[in-house]
Amino acid sequence: MKHRILVLGAGYAGAYAAGNLARRLSPAQAEITLVNAEPDFVERLRLHQLATGQRLKTTRLADVFAGTGVRLRLARVTALDPERGTVAVRDAAGEEHLPYDTLLYALGSSAGRREVPGVAEHAFDVAGRPSALRLRARLEGLGEGGRVLVVGEGLTGIETAAEIAESRPGLSVALAARGEPGAWLSPRARRHLDRAFDRLGITVHRHSPVQAVEATGALAADGTRFPSEATVWAAGFAVAPLAADGGLAVAETGQILVDGTMRSVSHPNVYAAGDSVYAIGTAGRPLPMSCASAGFTAMQATDAIVGRLTGRKISRTSLVYVGNHISLGRRDAIFQLVDGQARARSWYLGGRPAARLKAGILAGSLWGVAHPTFGRPTRRRRLAEAPAPPARHAGARPAEEAAA
Repeated sequence: MKHRILVLGAGYAGAYAAGNLARRLSPAQAEITLVNAEPDFVERLRLHQLATGQRLKTTRLADVFAGTGVRLRLARVTALDPERGTVAVRDAAGEEHLPYDTLLYALGSSAGRREVPGVAEHAFDVAGRPSALRLRARLEGLGEGGRVLVVGEGLTGIETAAEIAESRPGLSVALAARGEPGAWLSPRARRHLDRAFDRLGITVHRHSPVQAVEATGALAADGTRFPSEATVWAAGFAVAPLAADGGLAVAETGQILVDGTMRSVSHPNVYAAGDSVYAIGTAGRPLPMSCASAGFTAMQATDAIVGRLTGRKISRTSLVYVGNHISLGRRDAIFQLVDGQARARSWYLGGRPAARLKAGILAGSLWGVAHPTFGRPTRRRRLAEAPAPPARHAGARPAEEAAA
């Protein structure tokens, strides 16, 4: 019987991992199934562009994995049962329970909507394709002078506000920040960001944490009301409760606790990658939710799965975070290097060169996803004798210990 590997989620982490596993493991001994709710690969890093009406290239997962040996299952994950080694999925035909011997959980994150009243009912976001399309329809329906409020001073908030202001100059765009937008940037990069806000006509409400969202705007903690016909929530991301509900050990964020190889500390035949994993980086800090982190954690998880199944030494990936790359429309950007403690270095790259650099990075990421078995060896690794999944650990360890 083949060893059944189930990969949940075909984002930057899951799509890479599924293709890489197919490239490295013998198809005669390993069966790889990739579960995803949508038929297309979603370039999450470009969803703010999609929301403003720009056309993005469509990459169909069926085409990506054709001929690779990866079985694509289009369905939504509804529950995990790690004790039985099954995952419940649902599609138009109903619910099915998929068995696995090894599970890689890479379901990513969504907009954090639970903590602030009114966000779920009234706010838009760019955390997924359906929500980005919903925002696009709303923006297209606004007339000249329509008011848009973006809540959140992080990377997503800044990029979304800039993209809307540049693509739809007839709208009035504002950004509500809990503190200073780009406070983590170097002084020169912060000045660049301020100039971009001025150039794009974005009104910035500093030190104005939003405590409620309404149909016609948002309410700040000090009682100030920000009128808006479209409020975009970009004040944080959250993971689905599926892992916690299934009994996996998770951090306070709901992310799966893992050791240094991205292996669950509570269920050793479960691995995690991308936004779903609480991974401690090489510098001793949790990795942020990002495309870069998705790549590093997916590489480490893949190496660990291949190593353990084939009885070979597990390679260790350097889990680093080197910098922030912020788009400021299509012709401007900021690339800020950071040190091991996520503090901004003095050097930054701005303007068109930074915009071209980010465009190249995104194009490279998409190419990598679209060619999952590039460089496939003529002879793939055979599994070790009887690669049965290991027994479940008795309990979870603290996050710091888990990552050691």
